[in-house]
Amino acid sequence: MNQSNPLVDLSKSRLQSLSDPQFERSGIKVELLRIDEINPVISGNKWFKLKYALEKIVNEHYTGLITQGGAFSNHLMASAYACKNLGLKSVGIIRGEAPKTISPTLRDLQNYGMELIFVNREVYKDKSALLSIVEENYNSYYWVEEGGRSEAGVLGASEILPLASPHQFSHILCAVGTGTMMAGIVNSSSAEQKIIGIPVLKIKDTDENEITQFLRAQCNKNNYELLYDFHFGGYAKTPPELIAFMNDFYKEQVVPTDQVYTAKLLRAVYQLAKDCWFPIGSRLLVIHSGGLQGNRSLPPGTLLF
Repeated sequence: MNQSNPLVDLSKSRLQSLSDPQFERSGIKVELLRIDEINPVISGNKWFKLKYALEKIVNEHYTGLITQGGAFSNHLMASAYACKNLGLKSVGIIRGEAPKTISPTLRDLQNYGMELIFVNREVYKDKSALLSIVEENYNSYYWVEEGGRSEAGVLGASEILPLASPHQFSHILCAVGTGTMMAGIVNSSSAEQKIIGIPVLKIKDTDENEITQFLRAQCNKNNYELLYDFHFGGYAKTPPELIAFMNDFYKEQVVPTDQVYTAKLLRAVYQLAKDCWFPIGSRLLVIHSGGLQGNRSLPPGTLLF
């Protein structure tokens, strides 16, 4: 990969202080790591989770990348954009039957040259069925799981935390989908820091769920905790309360959030502060993982930004 012409500008990442009376009453300080601004398309954690897969594709001369996601997938968007700019082919396996009217995200994927394969939800959930599609028709392509979930994705995500001069923080918080970003953050943290993951999907609070199994397999320390009470009904569920929070947060902090990940994460931060969950004097780093294009699934005018 041509490092002299990167797809992202990491110098645009920055820390933004979040001032709020609730944080002052709780005796904590909160900073937001704005990696959402490193690229308007491959925003936030998406680049980091794809970085080493893309290097492997280029260096080992694969035809391109094949991966999977939903109709508003940030991961698919980042994959298609990166492949187009690197001169690679891309294929996206889309969850669900082909719609009569495609989403804005799917239209962008097509414009970036991604070949779209629609499969029903039962096939989509069957990993062996998906791998059969790859092996039978795209065996010269490099397979990447949904959300960049892989050891390579974790390695890339471990490069997020160093952007923030992290040792000044006692707690680091991030949204959790596959757990890939969280695993990378845990691996690059110091043992005395506490990493808090906020799962955005409705999942059982057990040591045997898919996220905990992945974290145990990928993390080099156990200084982390998952808090399961902030999914707002499940993955991509957006009740009015969450929309109101997104708009209020934008008015107060001038920071756009996405409905699937960062809004739930930040709502959790405010609730935990209100509950005095953090010891007085704690310094929090919250990861803004980007993904704002997913808000296009909401009706026009729903959000102020």
